[in-house]
Amino acid sequence: MATRTDTTSTTGTLTGGGAPIVGGHRGDGPGPEVMDAATLKGDSVVNSSGDDLGTIEAIMLDVTSGRVAYAVLSFGGFLGMGSKLFAIPWSALTLDASEKRFILDVPKERLENAPGFDKDHWPSMADTTWATQV
Repeated sequence: MATRTDTTSTTGTLTGGGAPIVGGHRGDGPGPEVMDAATLKGDSVVNSSGDDLGTIEAIMLDVTSGRVAYAVLSFGGFLGMGSKLFAIPWSALTLDASEKRFILDVPKERLENAPGFDKDHWPSMADTTWATQV
């Protein structure tokens, strides 16, 4: 199982084939650039103002391309009840490896007023409207 490493690069930001990484370091093994998706489940998500936006519920893969399609953000609710789910494009998230969280540049109010999606009907990348709904 992959583990995280918390190191800082000289540039402060590392970008790869997906989400940018703050405090990341390119290495030969698992770390901020390549890691087990299960280690990211439950990570907190904040916006640039530091507002809590929820947690990563799942990371969905496009099995045809082998790339991350989107992350599922669980927002609101209490003890898992009444929370809304959002499909967040992977490129919209920035991994803050030193804080073990993601940054999403979206005002909290936007998520409060958005409908989210039903836990029994997850969006498909083939649906051209799913990425524009948040």
